[in-house]
Amino acid sequence: MAIFIAALIVAGAVGAAAAQLIAELKRGRDEQRRSRELSLAALFAPAIASVQDDPRTLLTWQPLARALRSRFTAEFTALDAASGSTFPFSKDLLASAHARWTTEWLTWEKAHDATYKLKALVAQQELQGEAGSAVGRGKLEAIDREKLELYQRRYEEYVRVGKGLKGLCEP
Repeated sequence: MAIFIAALIVAGAVGAAAAQLIAELKRGRDEQRRSRELSLAALFAPAIASVQDDPRTLLTWQPLARALRSRFTAEFTALDAASGSTFPFSKDLLASAHARWTTEWLTWEKAHDATYKLKALVAQQELQGEAGSAVGRGKLEAIDREKLELYQRRYEEYVRVGKGLKGLCEP
């Protein structure tokens, strides 16, 4: 009987030790998960700020967020819950960035047009008597060419980034 009681005591001690070990392992895993969540939040904090200044940065950061989301699903789920939306870039933020990019383009386009109209007027004033001359025409054509080249370069960027941002807004 004493052996049986001793065996029960040993089994109880082993069971208690095993339970304590399992609890400690669970705490360690939870701590590692929380540490990864904090690391992900720290990684994307500058990205969230940079998107506010320049919507183009989403084209770099969002694919990284998608890749990490597939690798660290539990951590991103916790961050989504904590932020109340998709972390780090919510659908509203993506749509807002696209709208801001378009607004910035329209503002630039209007300023560009005004700048080159003024350049042409100044050139015409300077060339009053020469406006019909080959030199006068050449200077005005050079202004028009410069205006068009700058517009085309900027428009290509606008379209490329706009399509990219729109693609990020779609599921």
